[in-house]
Amino acid sequence: METLSISSPDQAPSSDSTSKGMSVEEKFRIVRSVGEECIQEDELLNLLSKKPEPVCYDGFEPSGRMHIAQGVMKIISVNRMTSAGCKVKIWIADWFAQLNNKMGGDLKKIQTVGKYMIEIWKAVGLNLHGDKVEFLWSSEEINSRAHEYWPLVMDIARRNNLRRIMRCVQIMGRSEQDELTAAQILYPCMQCADIFFLKADICQLGMDQRKVNVLAREYCDDIKRKNKPIILSHHMLPGLLQGQEKMSKSVTDSAIFMEDKEAEVNRKIKKAYCPPMVVQGNPCLEYIQYIILPWFDEFKVERSADNGGEKTFKSFEELVADYESGNLHPADLKPALSKSINKILQVLYFFFNLHFPAYMMLMVSF
Repeated sequence: METLSISSPDQAPSSDSTSKGMSVEEKFRIVRSVGEECIQEDELLNLLSKKPEPVCYDGFEPSGRMHIAQGVMKIISVNRMTSAGCKVKIWIADWFAQLNNKMGGDLKKIQTVGKYMIEIWKAVGLNLHGDKVEFLWSSEEINSRAHEYWPLVMDIARRNNLRRIMRCVQIMGRSEQDELTAAQILYPCMQCADIFFLKADICQLGMDQRKVNVLAREYCDDIKRKNKPIILSHHMLPGLLQGQEKMSKSVTDSAIFMEDKEAEVNRKIKKAYCPPMVVQGNPCLEYIQYIILPWFDEFKVERSADNGGEKTFKSFEELVADYESGNLHPADLKPALSKSINKILQVLYFFFNLHFPAYMMLMVSF
């Protein structure tokens, strides 16, 4: 793939500021802000006080189109982690996608999609300065250090019964009731092994990956290992349609995708579930809370003077107060949300025009 030269430092939350002058408490505040849940906070504080550059494990399974949570929320999270001094290892789980039968199990297509995703992150604003972020392909790393990896996988598998492993299949987007292949049973043991293989201090994955991360901590108890990986689980954005707990790549209106054009973003947000004066379960408000406010440090609503005039919200609490009271109506919130999303994605319009082969990488992979 050709190298991309576009960058957007004025958009992405910056991680250029050095962590050397930060107090341990400030580092903790930044790192902790990434996760909806942290297991355990005291361990995280202790780690940050003793290790200048903790290793953070993040990863993804290349499996088709990239939605906005994968694209933008990951950038926000990784940039925060590196700003606090962490080294982030992003595990490109190509073999795992093949085990999970993504892209029909075609490894070449899976790797094409993986390369596409990396270029998207670079284009939108993933901070790669200072060698704080490292992309590692699972197929390459496992092959080069097979003598380390497979004995670890075997030991994890040997120490856990099938029932315990089955409880982890949610990490693949499966359920315990699904008819699983033998490869999909192996998958959780391998993902658990990844944490130790990469020498990770922190597991920074979604709440849907929590069970396998807990399995890694249980494995530490079993082998009498004192230093357990700290689990930092980030929030999972819901689908845009009513009743959707998660975004679905198969239901195109349930999510904003990174290659969506401006008109498509506007259409999806206009159609999105956004009941007046209701905050709980409102996907539009979650987009603002987890994407717009962290990205821009504000959310600007443009409206007529008759409807309250323009207003810039600096915090989610301020936004919630206006929305619950009815002072902010969905008819004003939705256009403002669409405009903010399009502002983030606008660099990709140039990206796809200038680097059309990158876009075709995705299209030919379906």
